[in-house]
Amino acid sequence: MIEVRPLSQCDGAVTIPGSKSYTHRALVLSSLADGESLLVHALRCEDTGRTVRGLLKFGVEIFWESDDVRVLGTGGEFRATEERIDVGNSGTSMRFLTALAALKKGITLLDGDERMRKRPIGGLLNGLRELGVRAYSQEGNDFPPVVVESGGLNGGTARIKGEESSQFLSGLLMVTPYARSDVSIEVIGSLASKPYVDLTLDVMSAFGVKIRNQEDGSFFIKAGQRYLPRKYRMEGDASNASYFFSAAAVCKGRVEVNNLNPASIQGDIHFLDILESMGCRVTRGKDRVEVQGGELHGIEIDMNEMPDLVPTLAVTAAFAHGKTVIKNVGHLRLKESDRIYALAMELTKMGIRVDEKKDGLEIEGGKPHGAEIETYDDHRMAMGFAIAGLAVPGIRIKGERCVDKSFPGFWETLQKLY
Repeated sequence: MIEVRPLSQCDGAVTIPGSKSYTHRALVLSSLADGESLLVHALRCEDTGRTVRGLLKFGVEIFWESDDVRVLGTGGEFRATEERIDVGNSGTSMRFLTALAALKKGITLLDGDERMRKRPIGGLLNGLRELGVRAYSQEGNDFPPVVVESGGLNGGTARIKGEESSQFLSGLLMVTPYARSDVSIEVIGSLASKPYVDLTLDVMSAFGVKIRNQEDGSFFIKAGQRYLPRKYRMEGDASNASYFFSAAAVCKGRVEVNNLNPASIQGDIHFLDILESMGCRVTRGKDRVEVQGGELHGIEIDMNEMPDLVPTLAVTAAFAHGKTVIKNVGHLRLKESDRIYALAMELTKMGIRVDEKKDGLEIEGGKPHGAEIETYDDHRMAMGFAIAGLAVPGIRIKGERCVDKSFPGFWETLQKLY
């Protein structure tokens, strides 16, 4: 357990690591390229480590060199073996490696921890089956463990439900250029977390593959395209930057975040717009952003495209005047924890009135007080509530090392604000 000391004054600068979302995707695509890629400023954390260990089992050679990683791609020819891959609680690793296993000859078993076995994957398995792969849930319940028996992707049309996770679509998009014939992917219903799909297409394009995004929301992938090895630089992680923006907001101080592209296509960069609408002042520079806190007031907002930042926003809202209404985030119940329930429980401990809805939260800003915060082994809960401790005494975070999942240096970076 760690107790966060309040800041006497909030006026600091931090540098954030490379983006987790970009790192996962660049690892997968460089493993499919034919030759050596250098991924610069990659994020080395628990989640990306799970993806790397999975790729090693597929026969890809990968070497970390400080914050850079060298990947010797196989050209899509993976080792034909029977493998068991443990992804822990990395949803991204589970979805992307399941899709990748479709290109490997042989049988792959993918499993994770207890929470991972409660996170859905049926939509992706169904999409793979429609493209000629034998992919199924071992328990027959559309949850991990998952078995993929494959001799490659045939091609054709796959239908993917969009509301559970954009990672089902991202996983399929990344592997379908290696199908034997052209692929169409139809998205059924609304697509959750759409900016993450835009990010996938951006990295695919950087590695030399183009996809036609049709007007009806479907995607057309021409067979025979191949990823090219290259040097690729990861931009800073907008999700991890959000905690330091929030620090400026709740402490009514100033924080400068470096190694961040204010024009990024990462959806979470729009947290800056939210803070502006709540009363903060934002200055966007080249590769840096500065937030100056002000008098915060509540807002009503649809967070469907920024689900990972709901914990950051919820904690920030606890310090605002009036009510903040967070809507359209039902898929948050399927994350590392049931984040809607978890946020309601922990904010209530701090003396904040919260109304838990099926797909969101209503938070009445007030005067938060100290409390022992349960993190539910969820990195975003730990980091979000740590920020409250900068503004009020007595915030103690249980299981603080869960931040290793996405930001191993979080506590050290937080110290730079003192």
